[in-house]
Amino acid sequence: MKRVILSLVLLLLLSTAGGAALIWHQVTQPGPLQAATDHVVPHGATAHITHDLAQAGIISPGTLSELSFRLAARATASHGALHAAELHFPAQASMLDVLYVLRHGQPVRHFLTIPEGRTARQIAIILQQAPFLTGDVPPLREGAILPQTVAYERDTSRARLVSRLETLMSETLGRVWAGRNPSIGLTSPEQLLILASIVERETGIAAERPKVARVFLNRLAQGMKLQSDPTAIYDLSEGLGTLDHGLTHDELHRAGPHNTYVIDGLPPGPICSPGLAALDAVAHPASGDMLYFVADGTGGHGFSRDLHEHNQRVETLKTLRGTARMPSTQAATTQPDGRGAEGPSQHRH
Repeated sequence: MKRVILSLVLLLLLSTAGGAALIWHQVTQPGPLQAATDHVVPHGATAHITHDLAQAGIISPGTLSELSFRLAARATASHGALHAAELHFPAQASMLDVLYVLRHGQPVRHFLTIPEGRTARQIAIILQQAPFLTGDVPPLREGAILPQTVAYERDTSRARLVSRLETLMSETLGRVWAGRNPSIGLTSPEQLLILASIVERETGIAAERPKVARVFLNRLAQGMKLQSDPTAIYDLSEGLGTLDHGLTHDELHRAGPHNTYVIDGLPPGPICSPGLAALDAVAHPASGDMLYFVADGTGGHGFSRDLHEHNQRVETLKTLRGTARMPSTQAATTQPDGRGAEGPSQHRH
């Protein structure tokens, strides 16, 4: 600010006393903005930027006002160039304040949230609808995007944002794999990602994820089918991850590349983008010999070591629901994120 004042003093010395006083008043008085605003400053010469700011109401319009701003910009040119970007201007910013923002202000950041458990198709829709991004959404690989809230500037390309999120997932998966419990029995980061995507879709309860991961790891170790409802839903919905109806017995056992009621072992790829908590749950699962889990009627799940114990839990669930008899293959209606409204995989055999 001292350099600004010294530069303006020099300008005053080169001008008539009255004119200099008028210009000084113009550049130091509060500006016309009644409320703070974000504004996209265009590329161009100082005159073009000045006129744009006047039209936007950031500085006062008129020949004298715009001339004063241009003179102040010239007098303080040694402080840096005027930047073209979306910038935040405070209410009643003086011309000197505006010049400071133009030279030193950080571009406005916008935020986009990719929730955990979304499929590539769902993420593509989120990206396409996000404001202020440019270009088309590039082809997305399932499970390649790390769910999180990401900041971006106006006119960032969707392809660039996707690349950032893919890099974050790759780096995160690498760290989780390197720090995993070596006894989990998985042989590659891709296998960890696949199983984490199933765990992510099975439960939204953080404390349950390590237990769900243990169930699936135990079943893999014993050569049992995983029998995860979300894998069947993924194929039935053609990768969208949600259905508009309850999963039927016939649908549950319909052949599909990811349907773990039909295939052995893990699916060939992820069924969603799992979050860090799901990745960590697979890398560091709970201990125990559980092989089954079923909704407990309160929003969570009960875990069982054998089929007899599991069937008892199923009967308890039927009683809680007030039904005389519910086939063990009846599935829960899916929520918008694809997780079971009452807990999927309630009919694990």
